[in-house]
Amino acid sequence: MQKKYKIQGMTCSGCQKKISEKLNGIQSINADINLEENTATIQSEKEINIDILNEYLKEIGNYQLEDPDKPEKAFLKPQDRVSPSSVYYCPMECEGEKVYFKQGERCPVCNMFLVPVEEKLAKDPNYKPAFSKTNLPEDFKDHVGDFYCPMFCEGDKIYEEKGDCPVCNMHLEEITQDLVDNSHSNHSHSHHEAPKVTDDMAGRYYCPMFCEGDKTYDSNVGCPVCGMDLVKYPDKNGESDKDETFNILKRKFIISLVFTIPVFILSMGRMVINFPFSHQIQGWIELILTLPVLFYSGWFLMKRGFVSFKTWNLNMFSLIALGVSAAFIFSIAALLFPDVIPHEIRGHSHETPLYFEAVSVIITLVILGQLMEALAHKKTGNAIKELMNLSPSEANLIVNGEEKRVSLSEIKIGDLLKVKPGEKIPVDGKITEGNSVVDESMITGEPIPVEKNTDDPVTSGTINGNQVFIMKAEKIGDETLLSKIIKMVNDASRSRAPIQKLTDKVAEIFVPTVIAVAVVTFILWQLFGPENQKTLLAFVNAVAVLIVACPCALGLATPMSLMVGIGKGAKNGILIKNAEALEQINKVNVLITDKTGTLTEGKPSLEHIETANSDQNLILKLAYSLNQNSEHPLSNAVIQKAKEKNISAEKVIDFENISGKGLQGKINGKMVYVGNENLMLSNNIQITDNLKQKAVEIQSKAYTISYIAEENNVLGFVSFKDKIKNTSKKAIKLLMEDGIDVIMMTGDNEHTAKAVAEELGIQHYKANCLPEDKLNEVKKLQQKGKIVAMTGDGINDSPALAQSNIGIAMGTGTDVAIEIAEITLLKGDILGVAKAKLLSEKLVKNIKENLFFAFVYNILGIPIAAGLLYPFFGILLSPMIAAAAMSFSSLSVILNSLRLNSVDLNIK
Repeated sequence: MQKKYKIQGMTCSGCQKKISEKLNGIQSINADINLEENTATIQSEKEINIDILNEYLKEIGNYQLEDPDKPEKAFLKPQDRVSPSSVYYCPMECEGEKVYFKQGERCPVCNMFLVPVEEKLAKDPNYKPAFSKTNLPEDFKDHVGDFYCPMFCEGDKIYEEKGDCPVCNMHLEEITQDLVDNSHSNHSHSHHEAPKVTDDMAGRYYCPMFCEGDKTYDSNVGCPVCGMDLVKYPDKNGESDKDETFNILKRKFIISLVFTIPVFILSMGRMVINFPFSHQIQGWIELILTLPVLFYSGWFLMKRGFVSFKTWNLNMFSLIALGVSAAFIFSIAALLFPDVIPHEIRGHSHETPLYFEAVSVIITLVILGQLMEALAHKKTGNAIKELMNLSPSEANLIVNGEEKRVSLSEIKIGDLLKVKPGEKIPVDGKITEGNSVVDESMITGEPIPVEKNTDDPVTSGTINGNQVFIMKAEKIGDETLLSKIIKMVNDASRSRAPIQKLTDKVAEIFVPTVIAVAVVTFILWQLFGPENQKTLLAFVNAVAVLIVACPCALGLATPMSLMVGIGKGAKNGILIKNAEALEQINKVNVLITDKTGTLTEGKPSLEHIETANSDQNLILKLAYSLNQNSEHPLSNAVIQKAKEKNISAEKVIDFENISGKGLQGKINGKMVYVGNENLMLSNNIQITDNLKQKAVEIQSKAYTISYIAEENNVLGFVSFKDKIKNTSKKAIKLLMEDGIDVIMMTGDNEHTAKAVAEELGIQHYKANCLPEDKLNEVKKLQQKGKIVAMTGDGINDSPALAQSNIGIAMGTGTDVAIEIAEITLLKGDILGVAKAKLLSEKLVKNIKENLFFAFVYNILGIPIAAGLLYPFFGILLSPMIAAAAMSFSSLSVILNSLRLNSVDLNIK
């Protein structure tokens, strides 16, 4: 027999050869592979399952046969999708229109799985790659006779010799005159333009994982399959819109509340109010009022619940969908066929039981919970933008001795770049000419600039001091340390597993249990119920179990506690941006903390003045006079100390800032020097042995010193230290007593790190740490099963903050750290960690109490709904019991949550 199949993944003669050899190597098969048609014609003695053939093809690459008569329509995970052209792209377009050539890999920026480029083409018919055979780069016209990769793996790169592309291994093609003449040159070179969208897509949302194919949604309430936040297609005018999730939920809640209030009054008010219409008419009014609540406001909750049953990933929405559906269907049946309802469950006036108020109230309260949760969750998407802004967009390129301003993308390895005073260093490299001091606080977290001379390395994003130097570019683009930090932050934040909510954990057990009780109730009533009503009572009581089991306060249990807890934290200087983090911080058993700016003040202060034979005020006056002309962090400390002592500055002439050494200038006709030992030696000024000994002693305690000399006489020195915060020692002690292992990791030197650790009583510390070292330490501890919190304030802390289970930033630190962290301590005080932990313990306890109140009345009602009291008292579930359970549970949850306001967070 003969069968013709389509081949996915075959793009060249090499693919054709491999597929042909593999299929013809299978016993009793003869395969003819057509590259032009992308087909395989297979002859065999008997029919062979296509899945078996595809298993053979998987052994040689990403190839797959497809039966044209039975095209595959099943959903495939992103990592399993095969591109016919072997070209893949990131659905988030993190790097613009950059494409990749390997299936199953993740985007290096956002860590999402890459998907076939054909999915982009299907979504956007107007999409056109940056370069193609009919859209060549403009400069190709000057390179006729050279070669290029037809997949443009390295953009517009040109190759001088024929061969294979170093990226995708495809044969390079020659740039011919005909090819150039027939090309519409690409003039824009833009890789970041928003994709054009069709009218029906504009402004709508899609799942970035394409869980339901090309399906779009009208609001961002999360993908109903994978739960990820939906991504919005841009509007036709191209303007970016703010996230409207909160506004949508607010609108749904208001509409739901407007219709729920009259339903509740009609249902509950009949006991005290004589309505001028019959119970039957009242039922129809309640139904009409309930329809917008269920099918407009609450339908997204129902869909999530239905999907959870489909995947058997049970959660809070499963319980809501189950209870609401049962209540609504039962009420419709009771309204349409009142005569079939048993008299045992009718009201005191023999009216039929209706549960429309239960449907409306449950949905309204759950939407209120979702609204509160949306308010509690703050998005921190600006962190990457902040990091990218650290790198300059242009650089000073030196070509044939002339300087010209170029875009960063034009810099190549080996280029010479001039860096002027105050400029950000554009790429990683080394100094080839000149010297300066560089502010490397971005990398090390240390505030004092580092002296740089010829052949010393410099890093992209760090800031040059007061000298000009020439550097050679050694790492560009994705290879720079700043780019690696950005990648580490992205990878870490994406890889962190979401925290399962306590309510969902309860629902996982409760939902199957309720279903089991309902089934058992139906069976028992079917077996032992009254002869003439067995099936009817079995059905009614099984449904009653589902109705009463749905706790309407469940949607409030966690959000209500979180809202009160977050407010309590804010009053105490603890800003919680990720609500789940507040639930989890009480489980932390390891705290990694930065030193500078976290445990210490983060800036040097003048702590001590040592004199040879002079007056301390004279030394401070001379130091102040010179330092007022400098912007060095140590200069600021001298100026602040002088102002505290009301010391005035003298006039300085011939002032000079000597890079890496210090300052000098004339005061009252005498030459004055303020700086390190090298400055003294270079001016032939001798330091006495006694003064040098004192300097060595104080330096051993993590102090930095500056000598002050007048003419050839050293008057003394001033010493600086990054002071430890007043509360740091107390906070460390409290946390360690609470069983938390505290580890200090700093970019500072071993000597200083040891002195600070000993003063604070920290047993474990690491010095000279780069951002990657902190990140790797967090990963290593997490692999050992530790729950890790990270506190920091700098850009160098950001990867570790993103990777840790709980990232805690100092409010006095950088915007990047604050954006990435889940919790920010506004006062910049590590004692806030102990307070946050105490608040977390109280919060989790409060949530558990709320869940108890949300379930207890309903659980007590289940036996009545199942008919347990019927054999003894002839009582079945009535609407009054269901309404009472609903009211008591909701009121209990609200009152219990408000108790969090009375928690005392003052650490004694």
